[in-house]
Amino acid sequence: MEGDISTSYIERHNLTTRMSVRCFTRLTNAFTKKLDNHGHAFALYAVWYNFVRIHKTLRMSPVMAAGVSKTLWSMEDIVGLVEQYEAKLTPAKRGPYKKRSAENSN
Repeated sequence: MEGDISTSYIERHNLTTRMSVRCFTRLTNAFTKKLDNHGHAFALYAVWYNFVRIHKTLRMSPVMAAGVSKTLWSMEDIVGLVEQYEAKLTPAKRGPYKKRSAENSN
């Protein structure tokens, strides 16, 4: 059984991630010190890797191979999703403040 265990797939994926997301490499200008920035960078990479990138062996994106999506996404689609999410988070602007006059208060 021990002969069946191999870490080569994980090591290859780690290398691909490090080479694609430059902030994971310490000796670059893109190195970030904040954990939130690492999380955001990896989230963008994961979406790009699974939804946008065509894999050579699959000849399609992994989500297309899994049957999750029928079409290949573009970065514009991803930006649109981020903008929709941010629009839901921001509260609606209130209208201008109207002062009450002494006549209308009675």
